[in-house]
Amino acid sequence: MKHVTVPKDRIGVLIGEGGATMREIESRAEVRLDIDSETGSVRVESVGDPILGLKGPDIVKAIGRGFPPADALRLLEDDMQMFDLIDIEAATRNKKDLRRKKGRLIGESGRTRELMAELSGAEVVIYGTTLGIIGSPKQVDAVRSAAEMILDGAPHGAVYSFLERRHNEMRSNDIEYHQFTDGSRSA
Repeated sequence: MKHVTVPKDRIGVLIGEGGATMREIESRAEVRLDIDSETGSVRVESVGDPILGLKGPDIVKAIGRGFPPADALRLLEDDMQMFDLIDIEAATRNKKDLRRKKGRLIGESGRTRELMAELSGAEVVIYGTTLGIIGSPKQVDAVRSAAEMILDGAPHGAVYSFLERRHNEMRSNDIEYHQFTDGSRSA
């Protein structure tokens, strides 16, 4: 059993209309959720496959950190999907610095966050003082590296170039892996 704290403004999203989201998480992740809407405390207890149950707390945490439930449930798609959080506040000196760095991560009209998601293939959400990522290890690593570059003050152009390179590397690895589709040879 694990305990996760979810911001009060995200409890409704976690429960869903008429409890639909909560029931879907419980069913698909084989867990039982005990949600205290007053405190935001969520008890996640595995009631089925223990491997699936391990994903339950991350799904709850992801929804609590701003992901739509459909994106958080992506963690169940395969064993390689992972959830990672970057604490933006830890990289700042004060509130003004936090606002500036969070703004740099979001970008004008949300473009930087969109590019991080688009070029990596990961889901990326900025909520409160955290940047959340859901994707494969390579996708998560690409976004984490890009975010760290931005937090360290790198120009956006350099970060976009880095993401383009990573995107092309991931694409070429996929092409090489799936090169032979007629069944006569495998890569």
